[in-house]
Amino acid sequence: MKQLILCCVFYLVCVSLNAQSNNDIKLSALPYYSYGKGLGITSPDSIFQLNIRFRMQNRVTYIHNEDEEPAYEALIRRLRLRFDGYVGDPKIVYVIQLSFSPGDVGAIEEGENLNIIRDAIVFYRPNKHWNIGFGQTKLPGNRQRINSSGALQLTDRSINNARFNIDRDFGLQIYYLNELENRFSYNIKTAISTGEGRNWTKEPDNGLAFTGRVELFPLGSFKNSGTLFEGDLKRESSPKLMLSGAYHYNEKARRSQGTLGSELFEKRDLKSLFIDTVLKYDGWAFQGAYMNRIADNPITINPDDLEDLKYAFVGEGFDGQLSYLFLNNYELIGRFSYQEPHKSIENFTPQTNQYSFGVTKYIWEHALKLQAEITKTDLRYLDSKIDENWYLRFQVEIGI
Repeated sequence: MKQLILCCVFYLVCVSLNAQSNNDIKLSALPYYSYGKGLGITSPDSIFQLNIRFRMQNRVTYIHNEDEEPAYEALIRRLRLRFDGYVGDPKIVYVIQLSFSPGDVGAIEEGENLNIIRDAIVFYRPNKHWNIGFGQTKLPGNRQRINSSGALQLTDRSINNARFNIDRDFGLQIYYLNELENRFSYNIKTAISTGEGRNWTKEPDNGLAFTGRVELFPLGSFKNSGTLFEGDLKRESSPKLMLSGAYHYNEKARRSQGTLGSELFEKRDLKSLFIDTVLKYDGWAFQGAYMNRIADNPITINPDDLEDLKYAFVGEGFDGQLSYLFLNNYELIGRFSYQEPHKSIENFTPQTNQYSFGVTKYIWEHALKLQAEITKTDLRYLDSKIDENWYLRFQVEIGI
C-alpha cells in the first residue's frame, strides 16, 4: 500500500513539474500588461508597445431658441477609441484615434469620406526636447483646441473655438520642448500641412498651410502638464502662468474656415492669430483667449448663379473663463465669449455674446465626471434685431 501511495505521489510531482515547465514556456511568450492611462501591452522583447484607451460623452440638453418651440436633444456627443505606443524603438511613437459618434463622423453623403480617422501620426523623439511628427493630428493652434475635448471644464469648447480654430491637418510637425519646473521655460511648435483639414481626398491643391506657436512659462511648468487640461485639479502650490501665441497662414484655402467649413466657390488666403493665457493657483484657474482671422475679399460668388455666395468667416473673438475647485472635487465655472464678424460679412452673420455657467463633479479627475451647464447666447444682427437662445445641459464623461 505504501509503495502504491509513493508511486502516486511521485507521479503527481512529475506532472506538476511538467505543467509548471509548460506554463513557464507559455508565460514567457505572453506580453506584459500595465494599467495606468488605459490598458498597456508590451512585448517580452520590448520591440513594440500598445496602449488602448476609450472615452465617451453622453448628454441631454434642453434647448430654448428665439421664435422656436423648446426641444430636447439626447445624444452620444463623442465616442473615441485611441491607440498609442512605439514600434522597434521607444523613440518612434505612433498615435491613432478613431471617432464613431454621429457628431464626430458627420453626415454620410454619397461620394464623401466616412470621417472616422481623427489622428494617425508617427513621432520621432530623439531626446526629451525634440518631437518630429508626420501624419494627421491637431495643428498647434489655440490652447483650448489643443486640449482634448475630454479635458474641458464645460460641456464643450467656446463659440470662438468653433469659428476660428484650425483643427486637424495632414503634414509635418516639429516641436522643441523645454519646460522646467521652477524656472522660466518655453516650447516652440511648428507645422507645415496641406491646409485642407482631416481626411481630405479630393483633387490635390497647390497651396500649403504654415503654423507656428510659442509657449512661455515665466514661473515654471505646471504640475502634470497642467496646460493640457482645464481647471486646477492638481491644486498648484504656487502660481503658474502660461502665455502663448500662434500664427497660421493657409494659402489658397478651399473652405470657409480653412481646414473646416463648407467649400468656397474660389480659393482664399486665410491668416489666423491666436493669443492665450492660462493661470492656476490653489484650486483657482483662469483662461483667456483672443482669436482673429483675416482674408482679402472673403466673399466668393457662384459663377453660375450670381445670387449664390459663400464666405470665409473673418473677424475676431475673445474668451474669458474662471473657475474654482473645492476640496470635495466640486467645481464652479463661468465663461464669457464675445465674437465680432468683420464688417465685410456682417450682413450675413451676427455679432454674438455667450454666457455660460457650469458645475462639475470630478469622480476620477477628467476621466470620470458629471457636468451641468446653463448657457445664454445673444445674437445681434445688423438690423438691430436681437435673438436670445438658451440651453440647459447635463453630461456624463467616462474614459480610461
